[in-house]
Amino acid sequence: MRSNRMAGPKSPDRSMNRLLALLAQDRPLIMGILNVTPDSFSDGGLYDDVEQAVRRGVFMAGEGADVIDVGGESTRPGAEPVEAAVQLARVVPVIERLRGLLPGRVAISVDTTQGEVARAALRAGADLINDVSAGRDDSAMLPLAAAERAPVVLMHMQGTPLTMQERPHYEDVVAEVLAFLLERAEAAGRAGVPHDSILLDPGIGFGKRRDDNLKLMAHLDRFVATGYPVLLGTSRKRFMGAVCGETEPAALVPATVATTALGVSAGVRVFRVHDVKENRQAADVAEAIRRARL
Repeated sequence: MRSNRMAGPKSPDRSMNRLLALLAQDRPLIMGILNVTPDSFSDGGLYDDVEQAVRRGVFMAGEGADVIDVGGESTRPGAEPVEAAVQLARVVPVIERLRGLLPGRVAISVDTTQGEVARAALRAGADLINDVSAGRDDSAMLPLAAAERAPVVLMHMQGTPLTMQERPHYEDVVAEVLAFLLERAEAAGRAGVPHDSILLDPGIGFGKRRDDNLKLMAHLDRFVATGYPVLLGTSRKRFMGAVCGETEPAALVPATVATTALGVSAGVRVFRVHDVKENRQAADVAEAIRRARL
């Protein structure tokens, strides 16, 4: 008889997945961004030390974050891919520490396109996978999400982070992004991921021009109408700076708050942000107003 010691780590019990429990509460969720990278957009290098990253994650939870999204690879425009071994060294220690320190109500997400990284992160205590490639970069990703019973965020991106802003073009950006996301959701379903474990992200700023982003924001209700929970990631992004004449990402917190309020009104469920407190307030007030209409 073989020893169980040779079997490797067991999959965590996801029968009561934290994210699904949060979504069942029917209120806007705030996902705090925790980039443990030296080169991420806006906050690269601030939290690439384990202790700094853990402190930041705990701080964001204290400000009202429902989810902490830990990423070990920058997806800013022009970013080069990061190999799995490097991502693992960056994210796994942080996730392990956070899982032991965060309140039980707070979920942890791993931001990666690589199944190897996602698997290790889930075993370390992550609850969901945030894949900006929507399962296209690694064919093992969607079957992994199904096998691990982990929710997965599927995002639209034209091109790759390295090329996405070179010459993005759409005939009808809303229809094209929507069709792409529905196709990827169907692919996830075929792989065995349950419908309620699939989240859609229109990918604001990922292979889009300013007007493309504005059109997607104006039609968020069409994504909500699919029946899948929608995640919105506008935090500090350049298209808002182009509207209000601001070039410093950290100065775009008020603009981000405006998009969060609009997203709540449209029915968006999850907001991925750098600035938790401000967006938590915006989401809560917008949700109270939305409910007053009912």
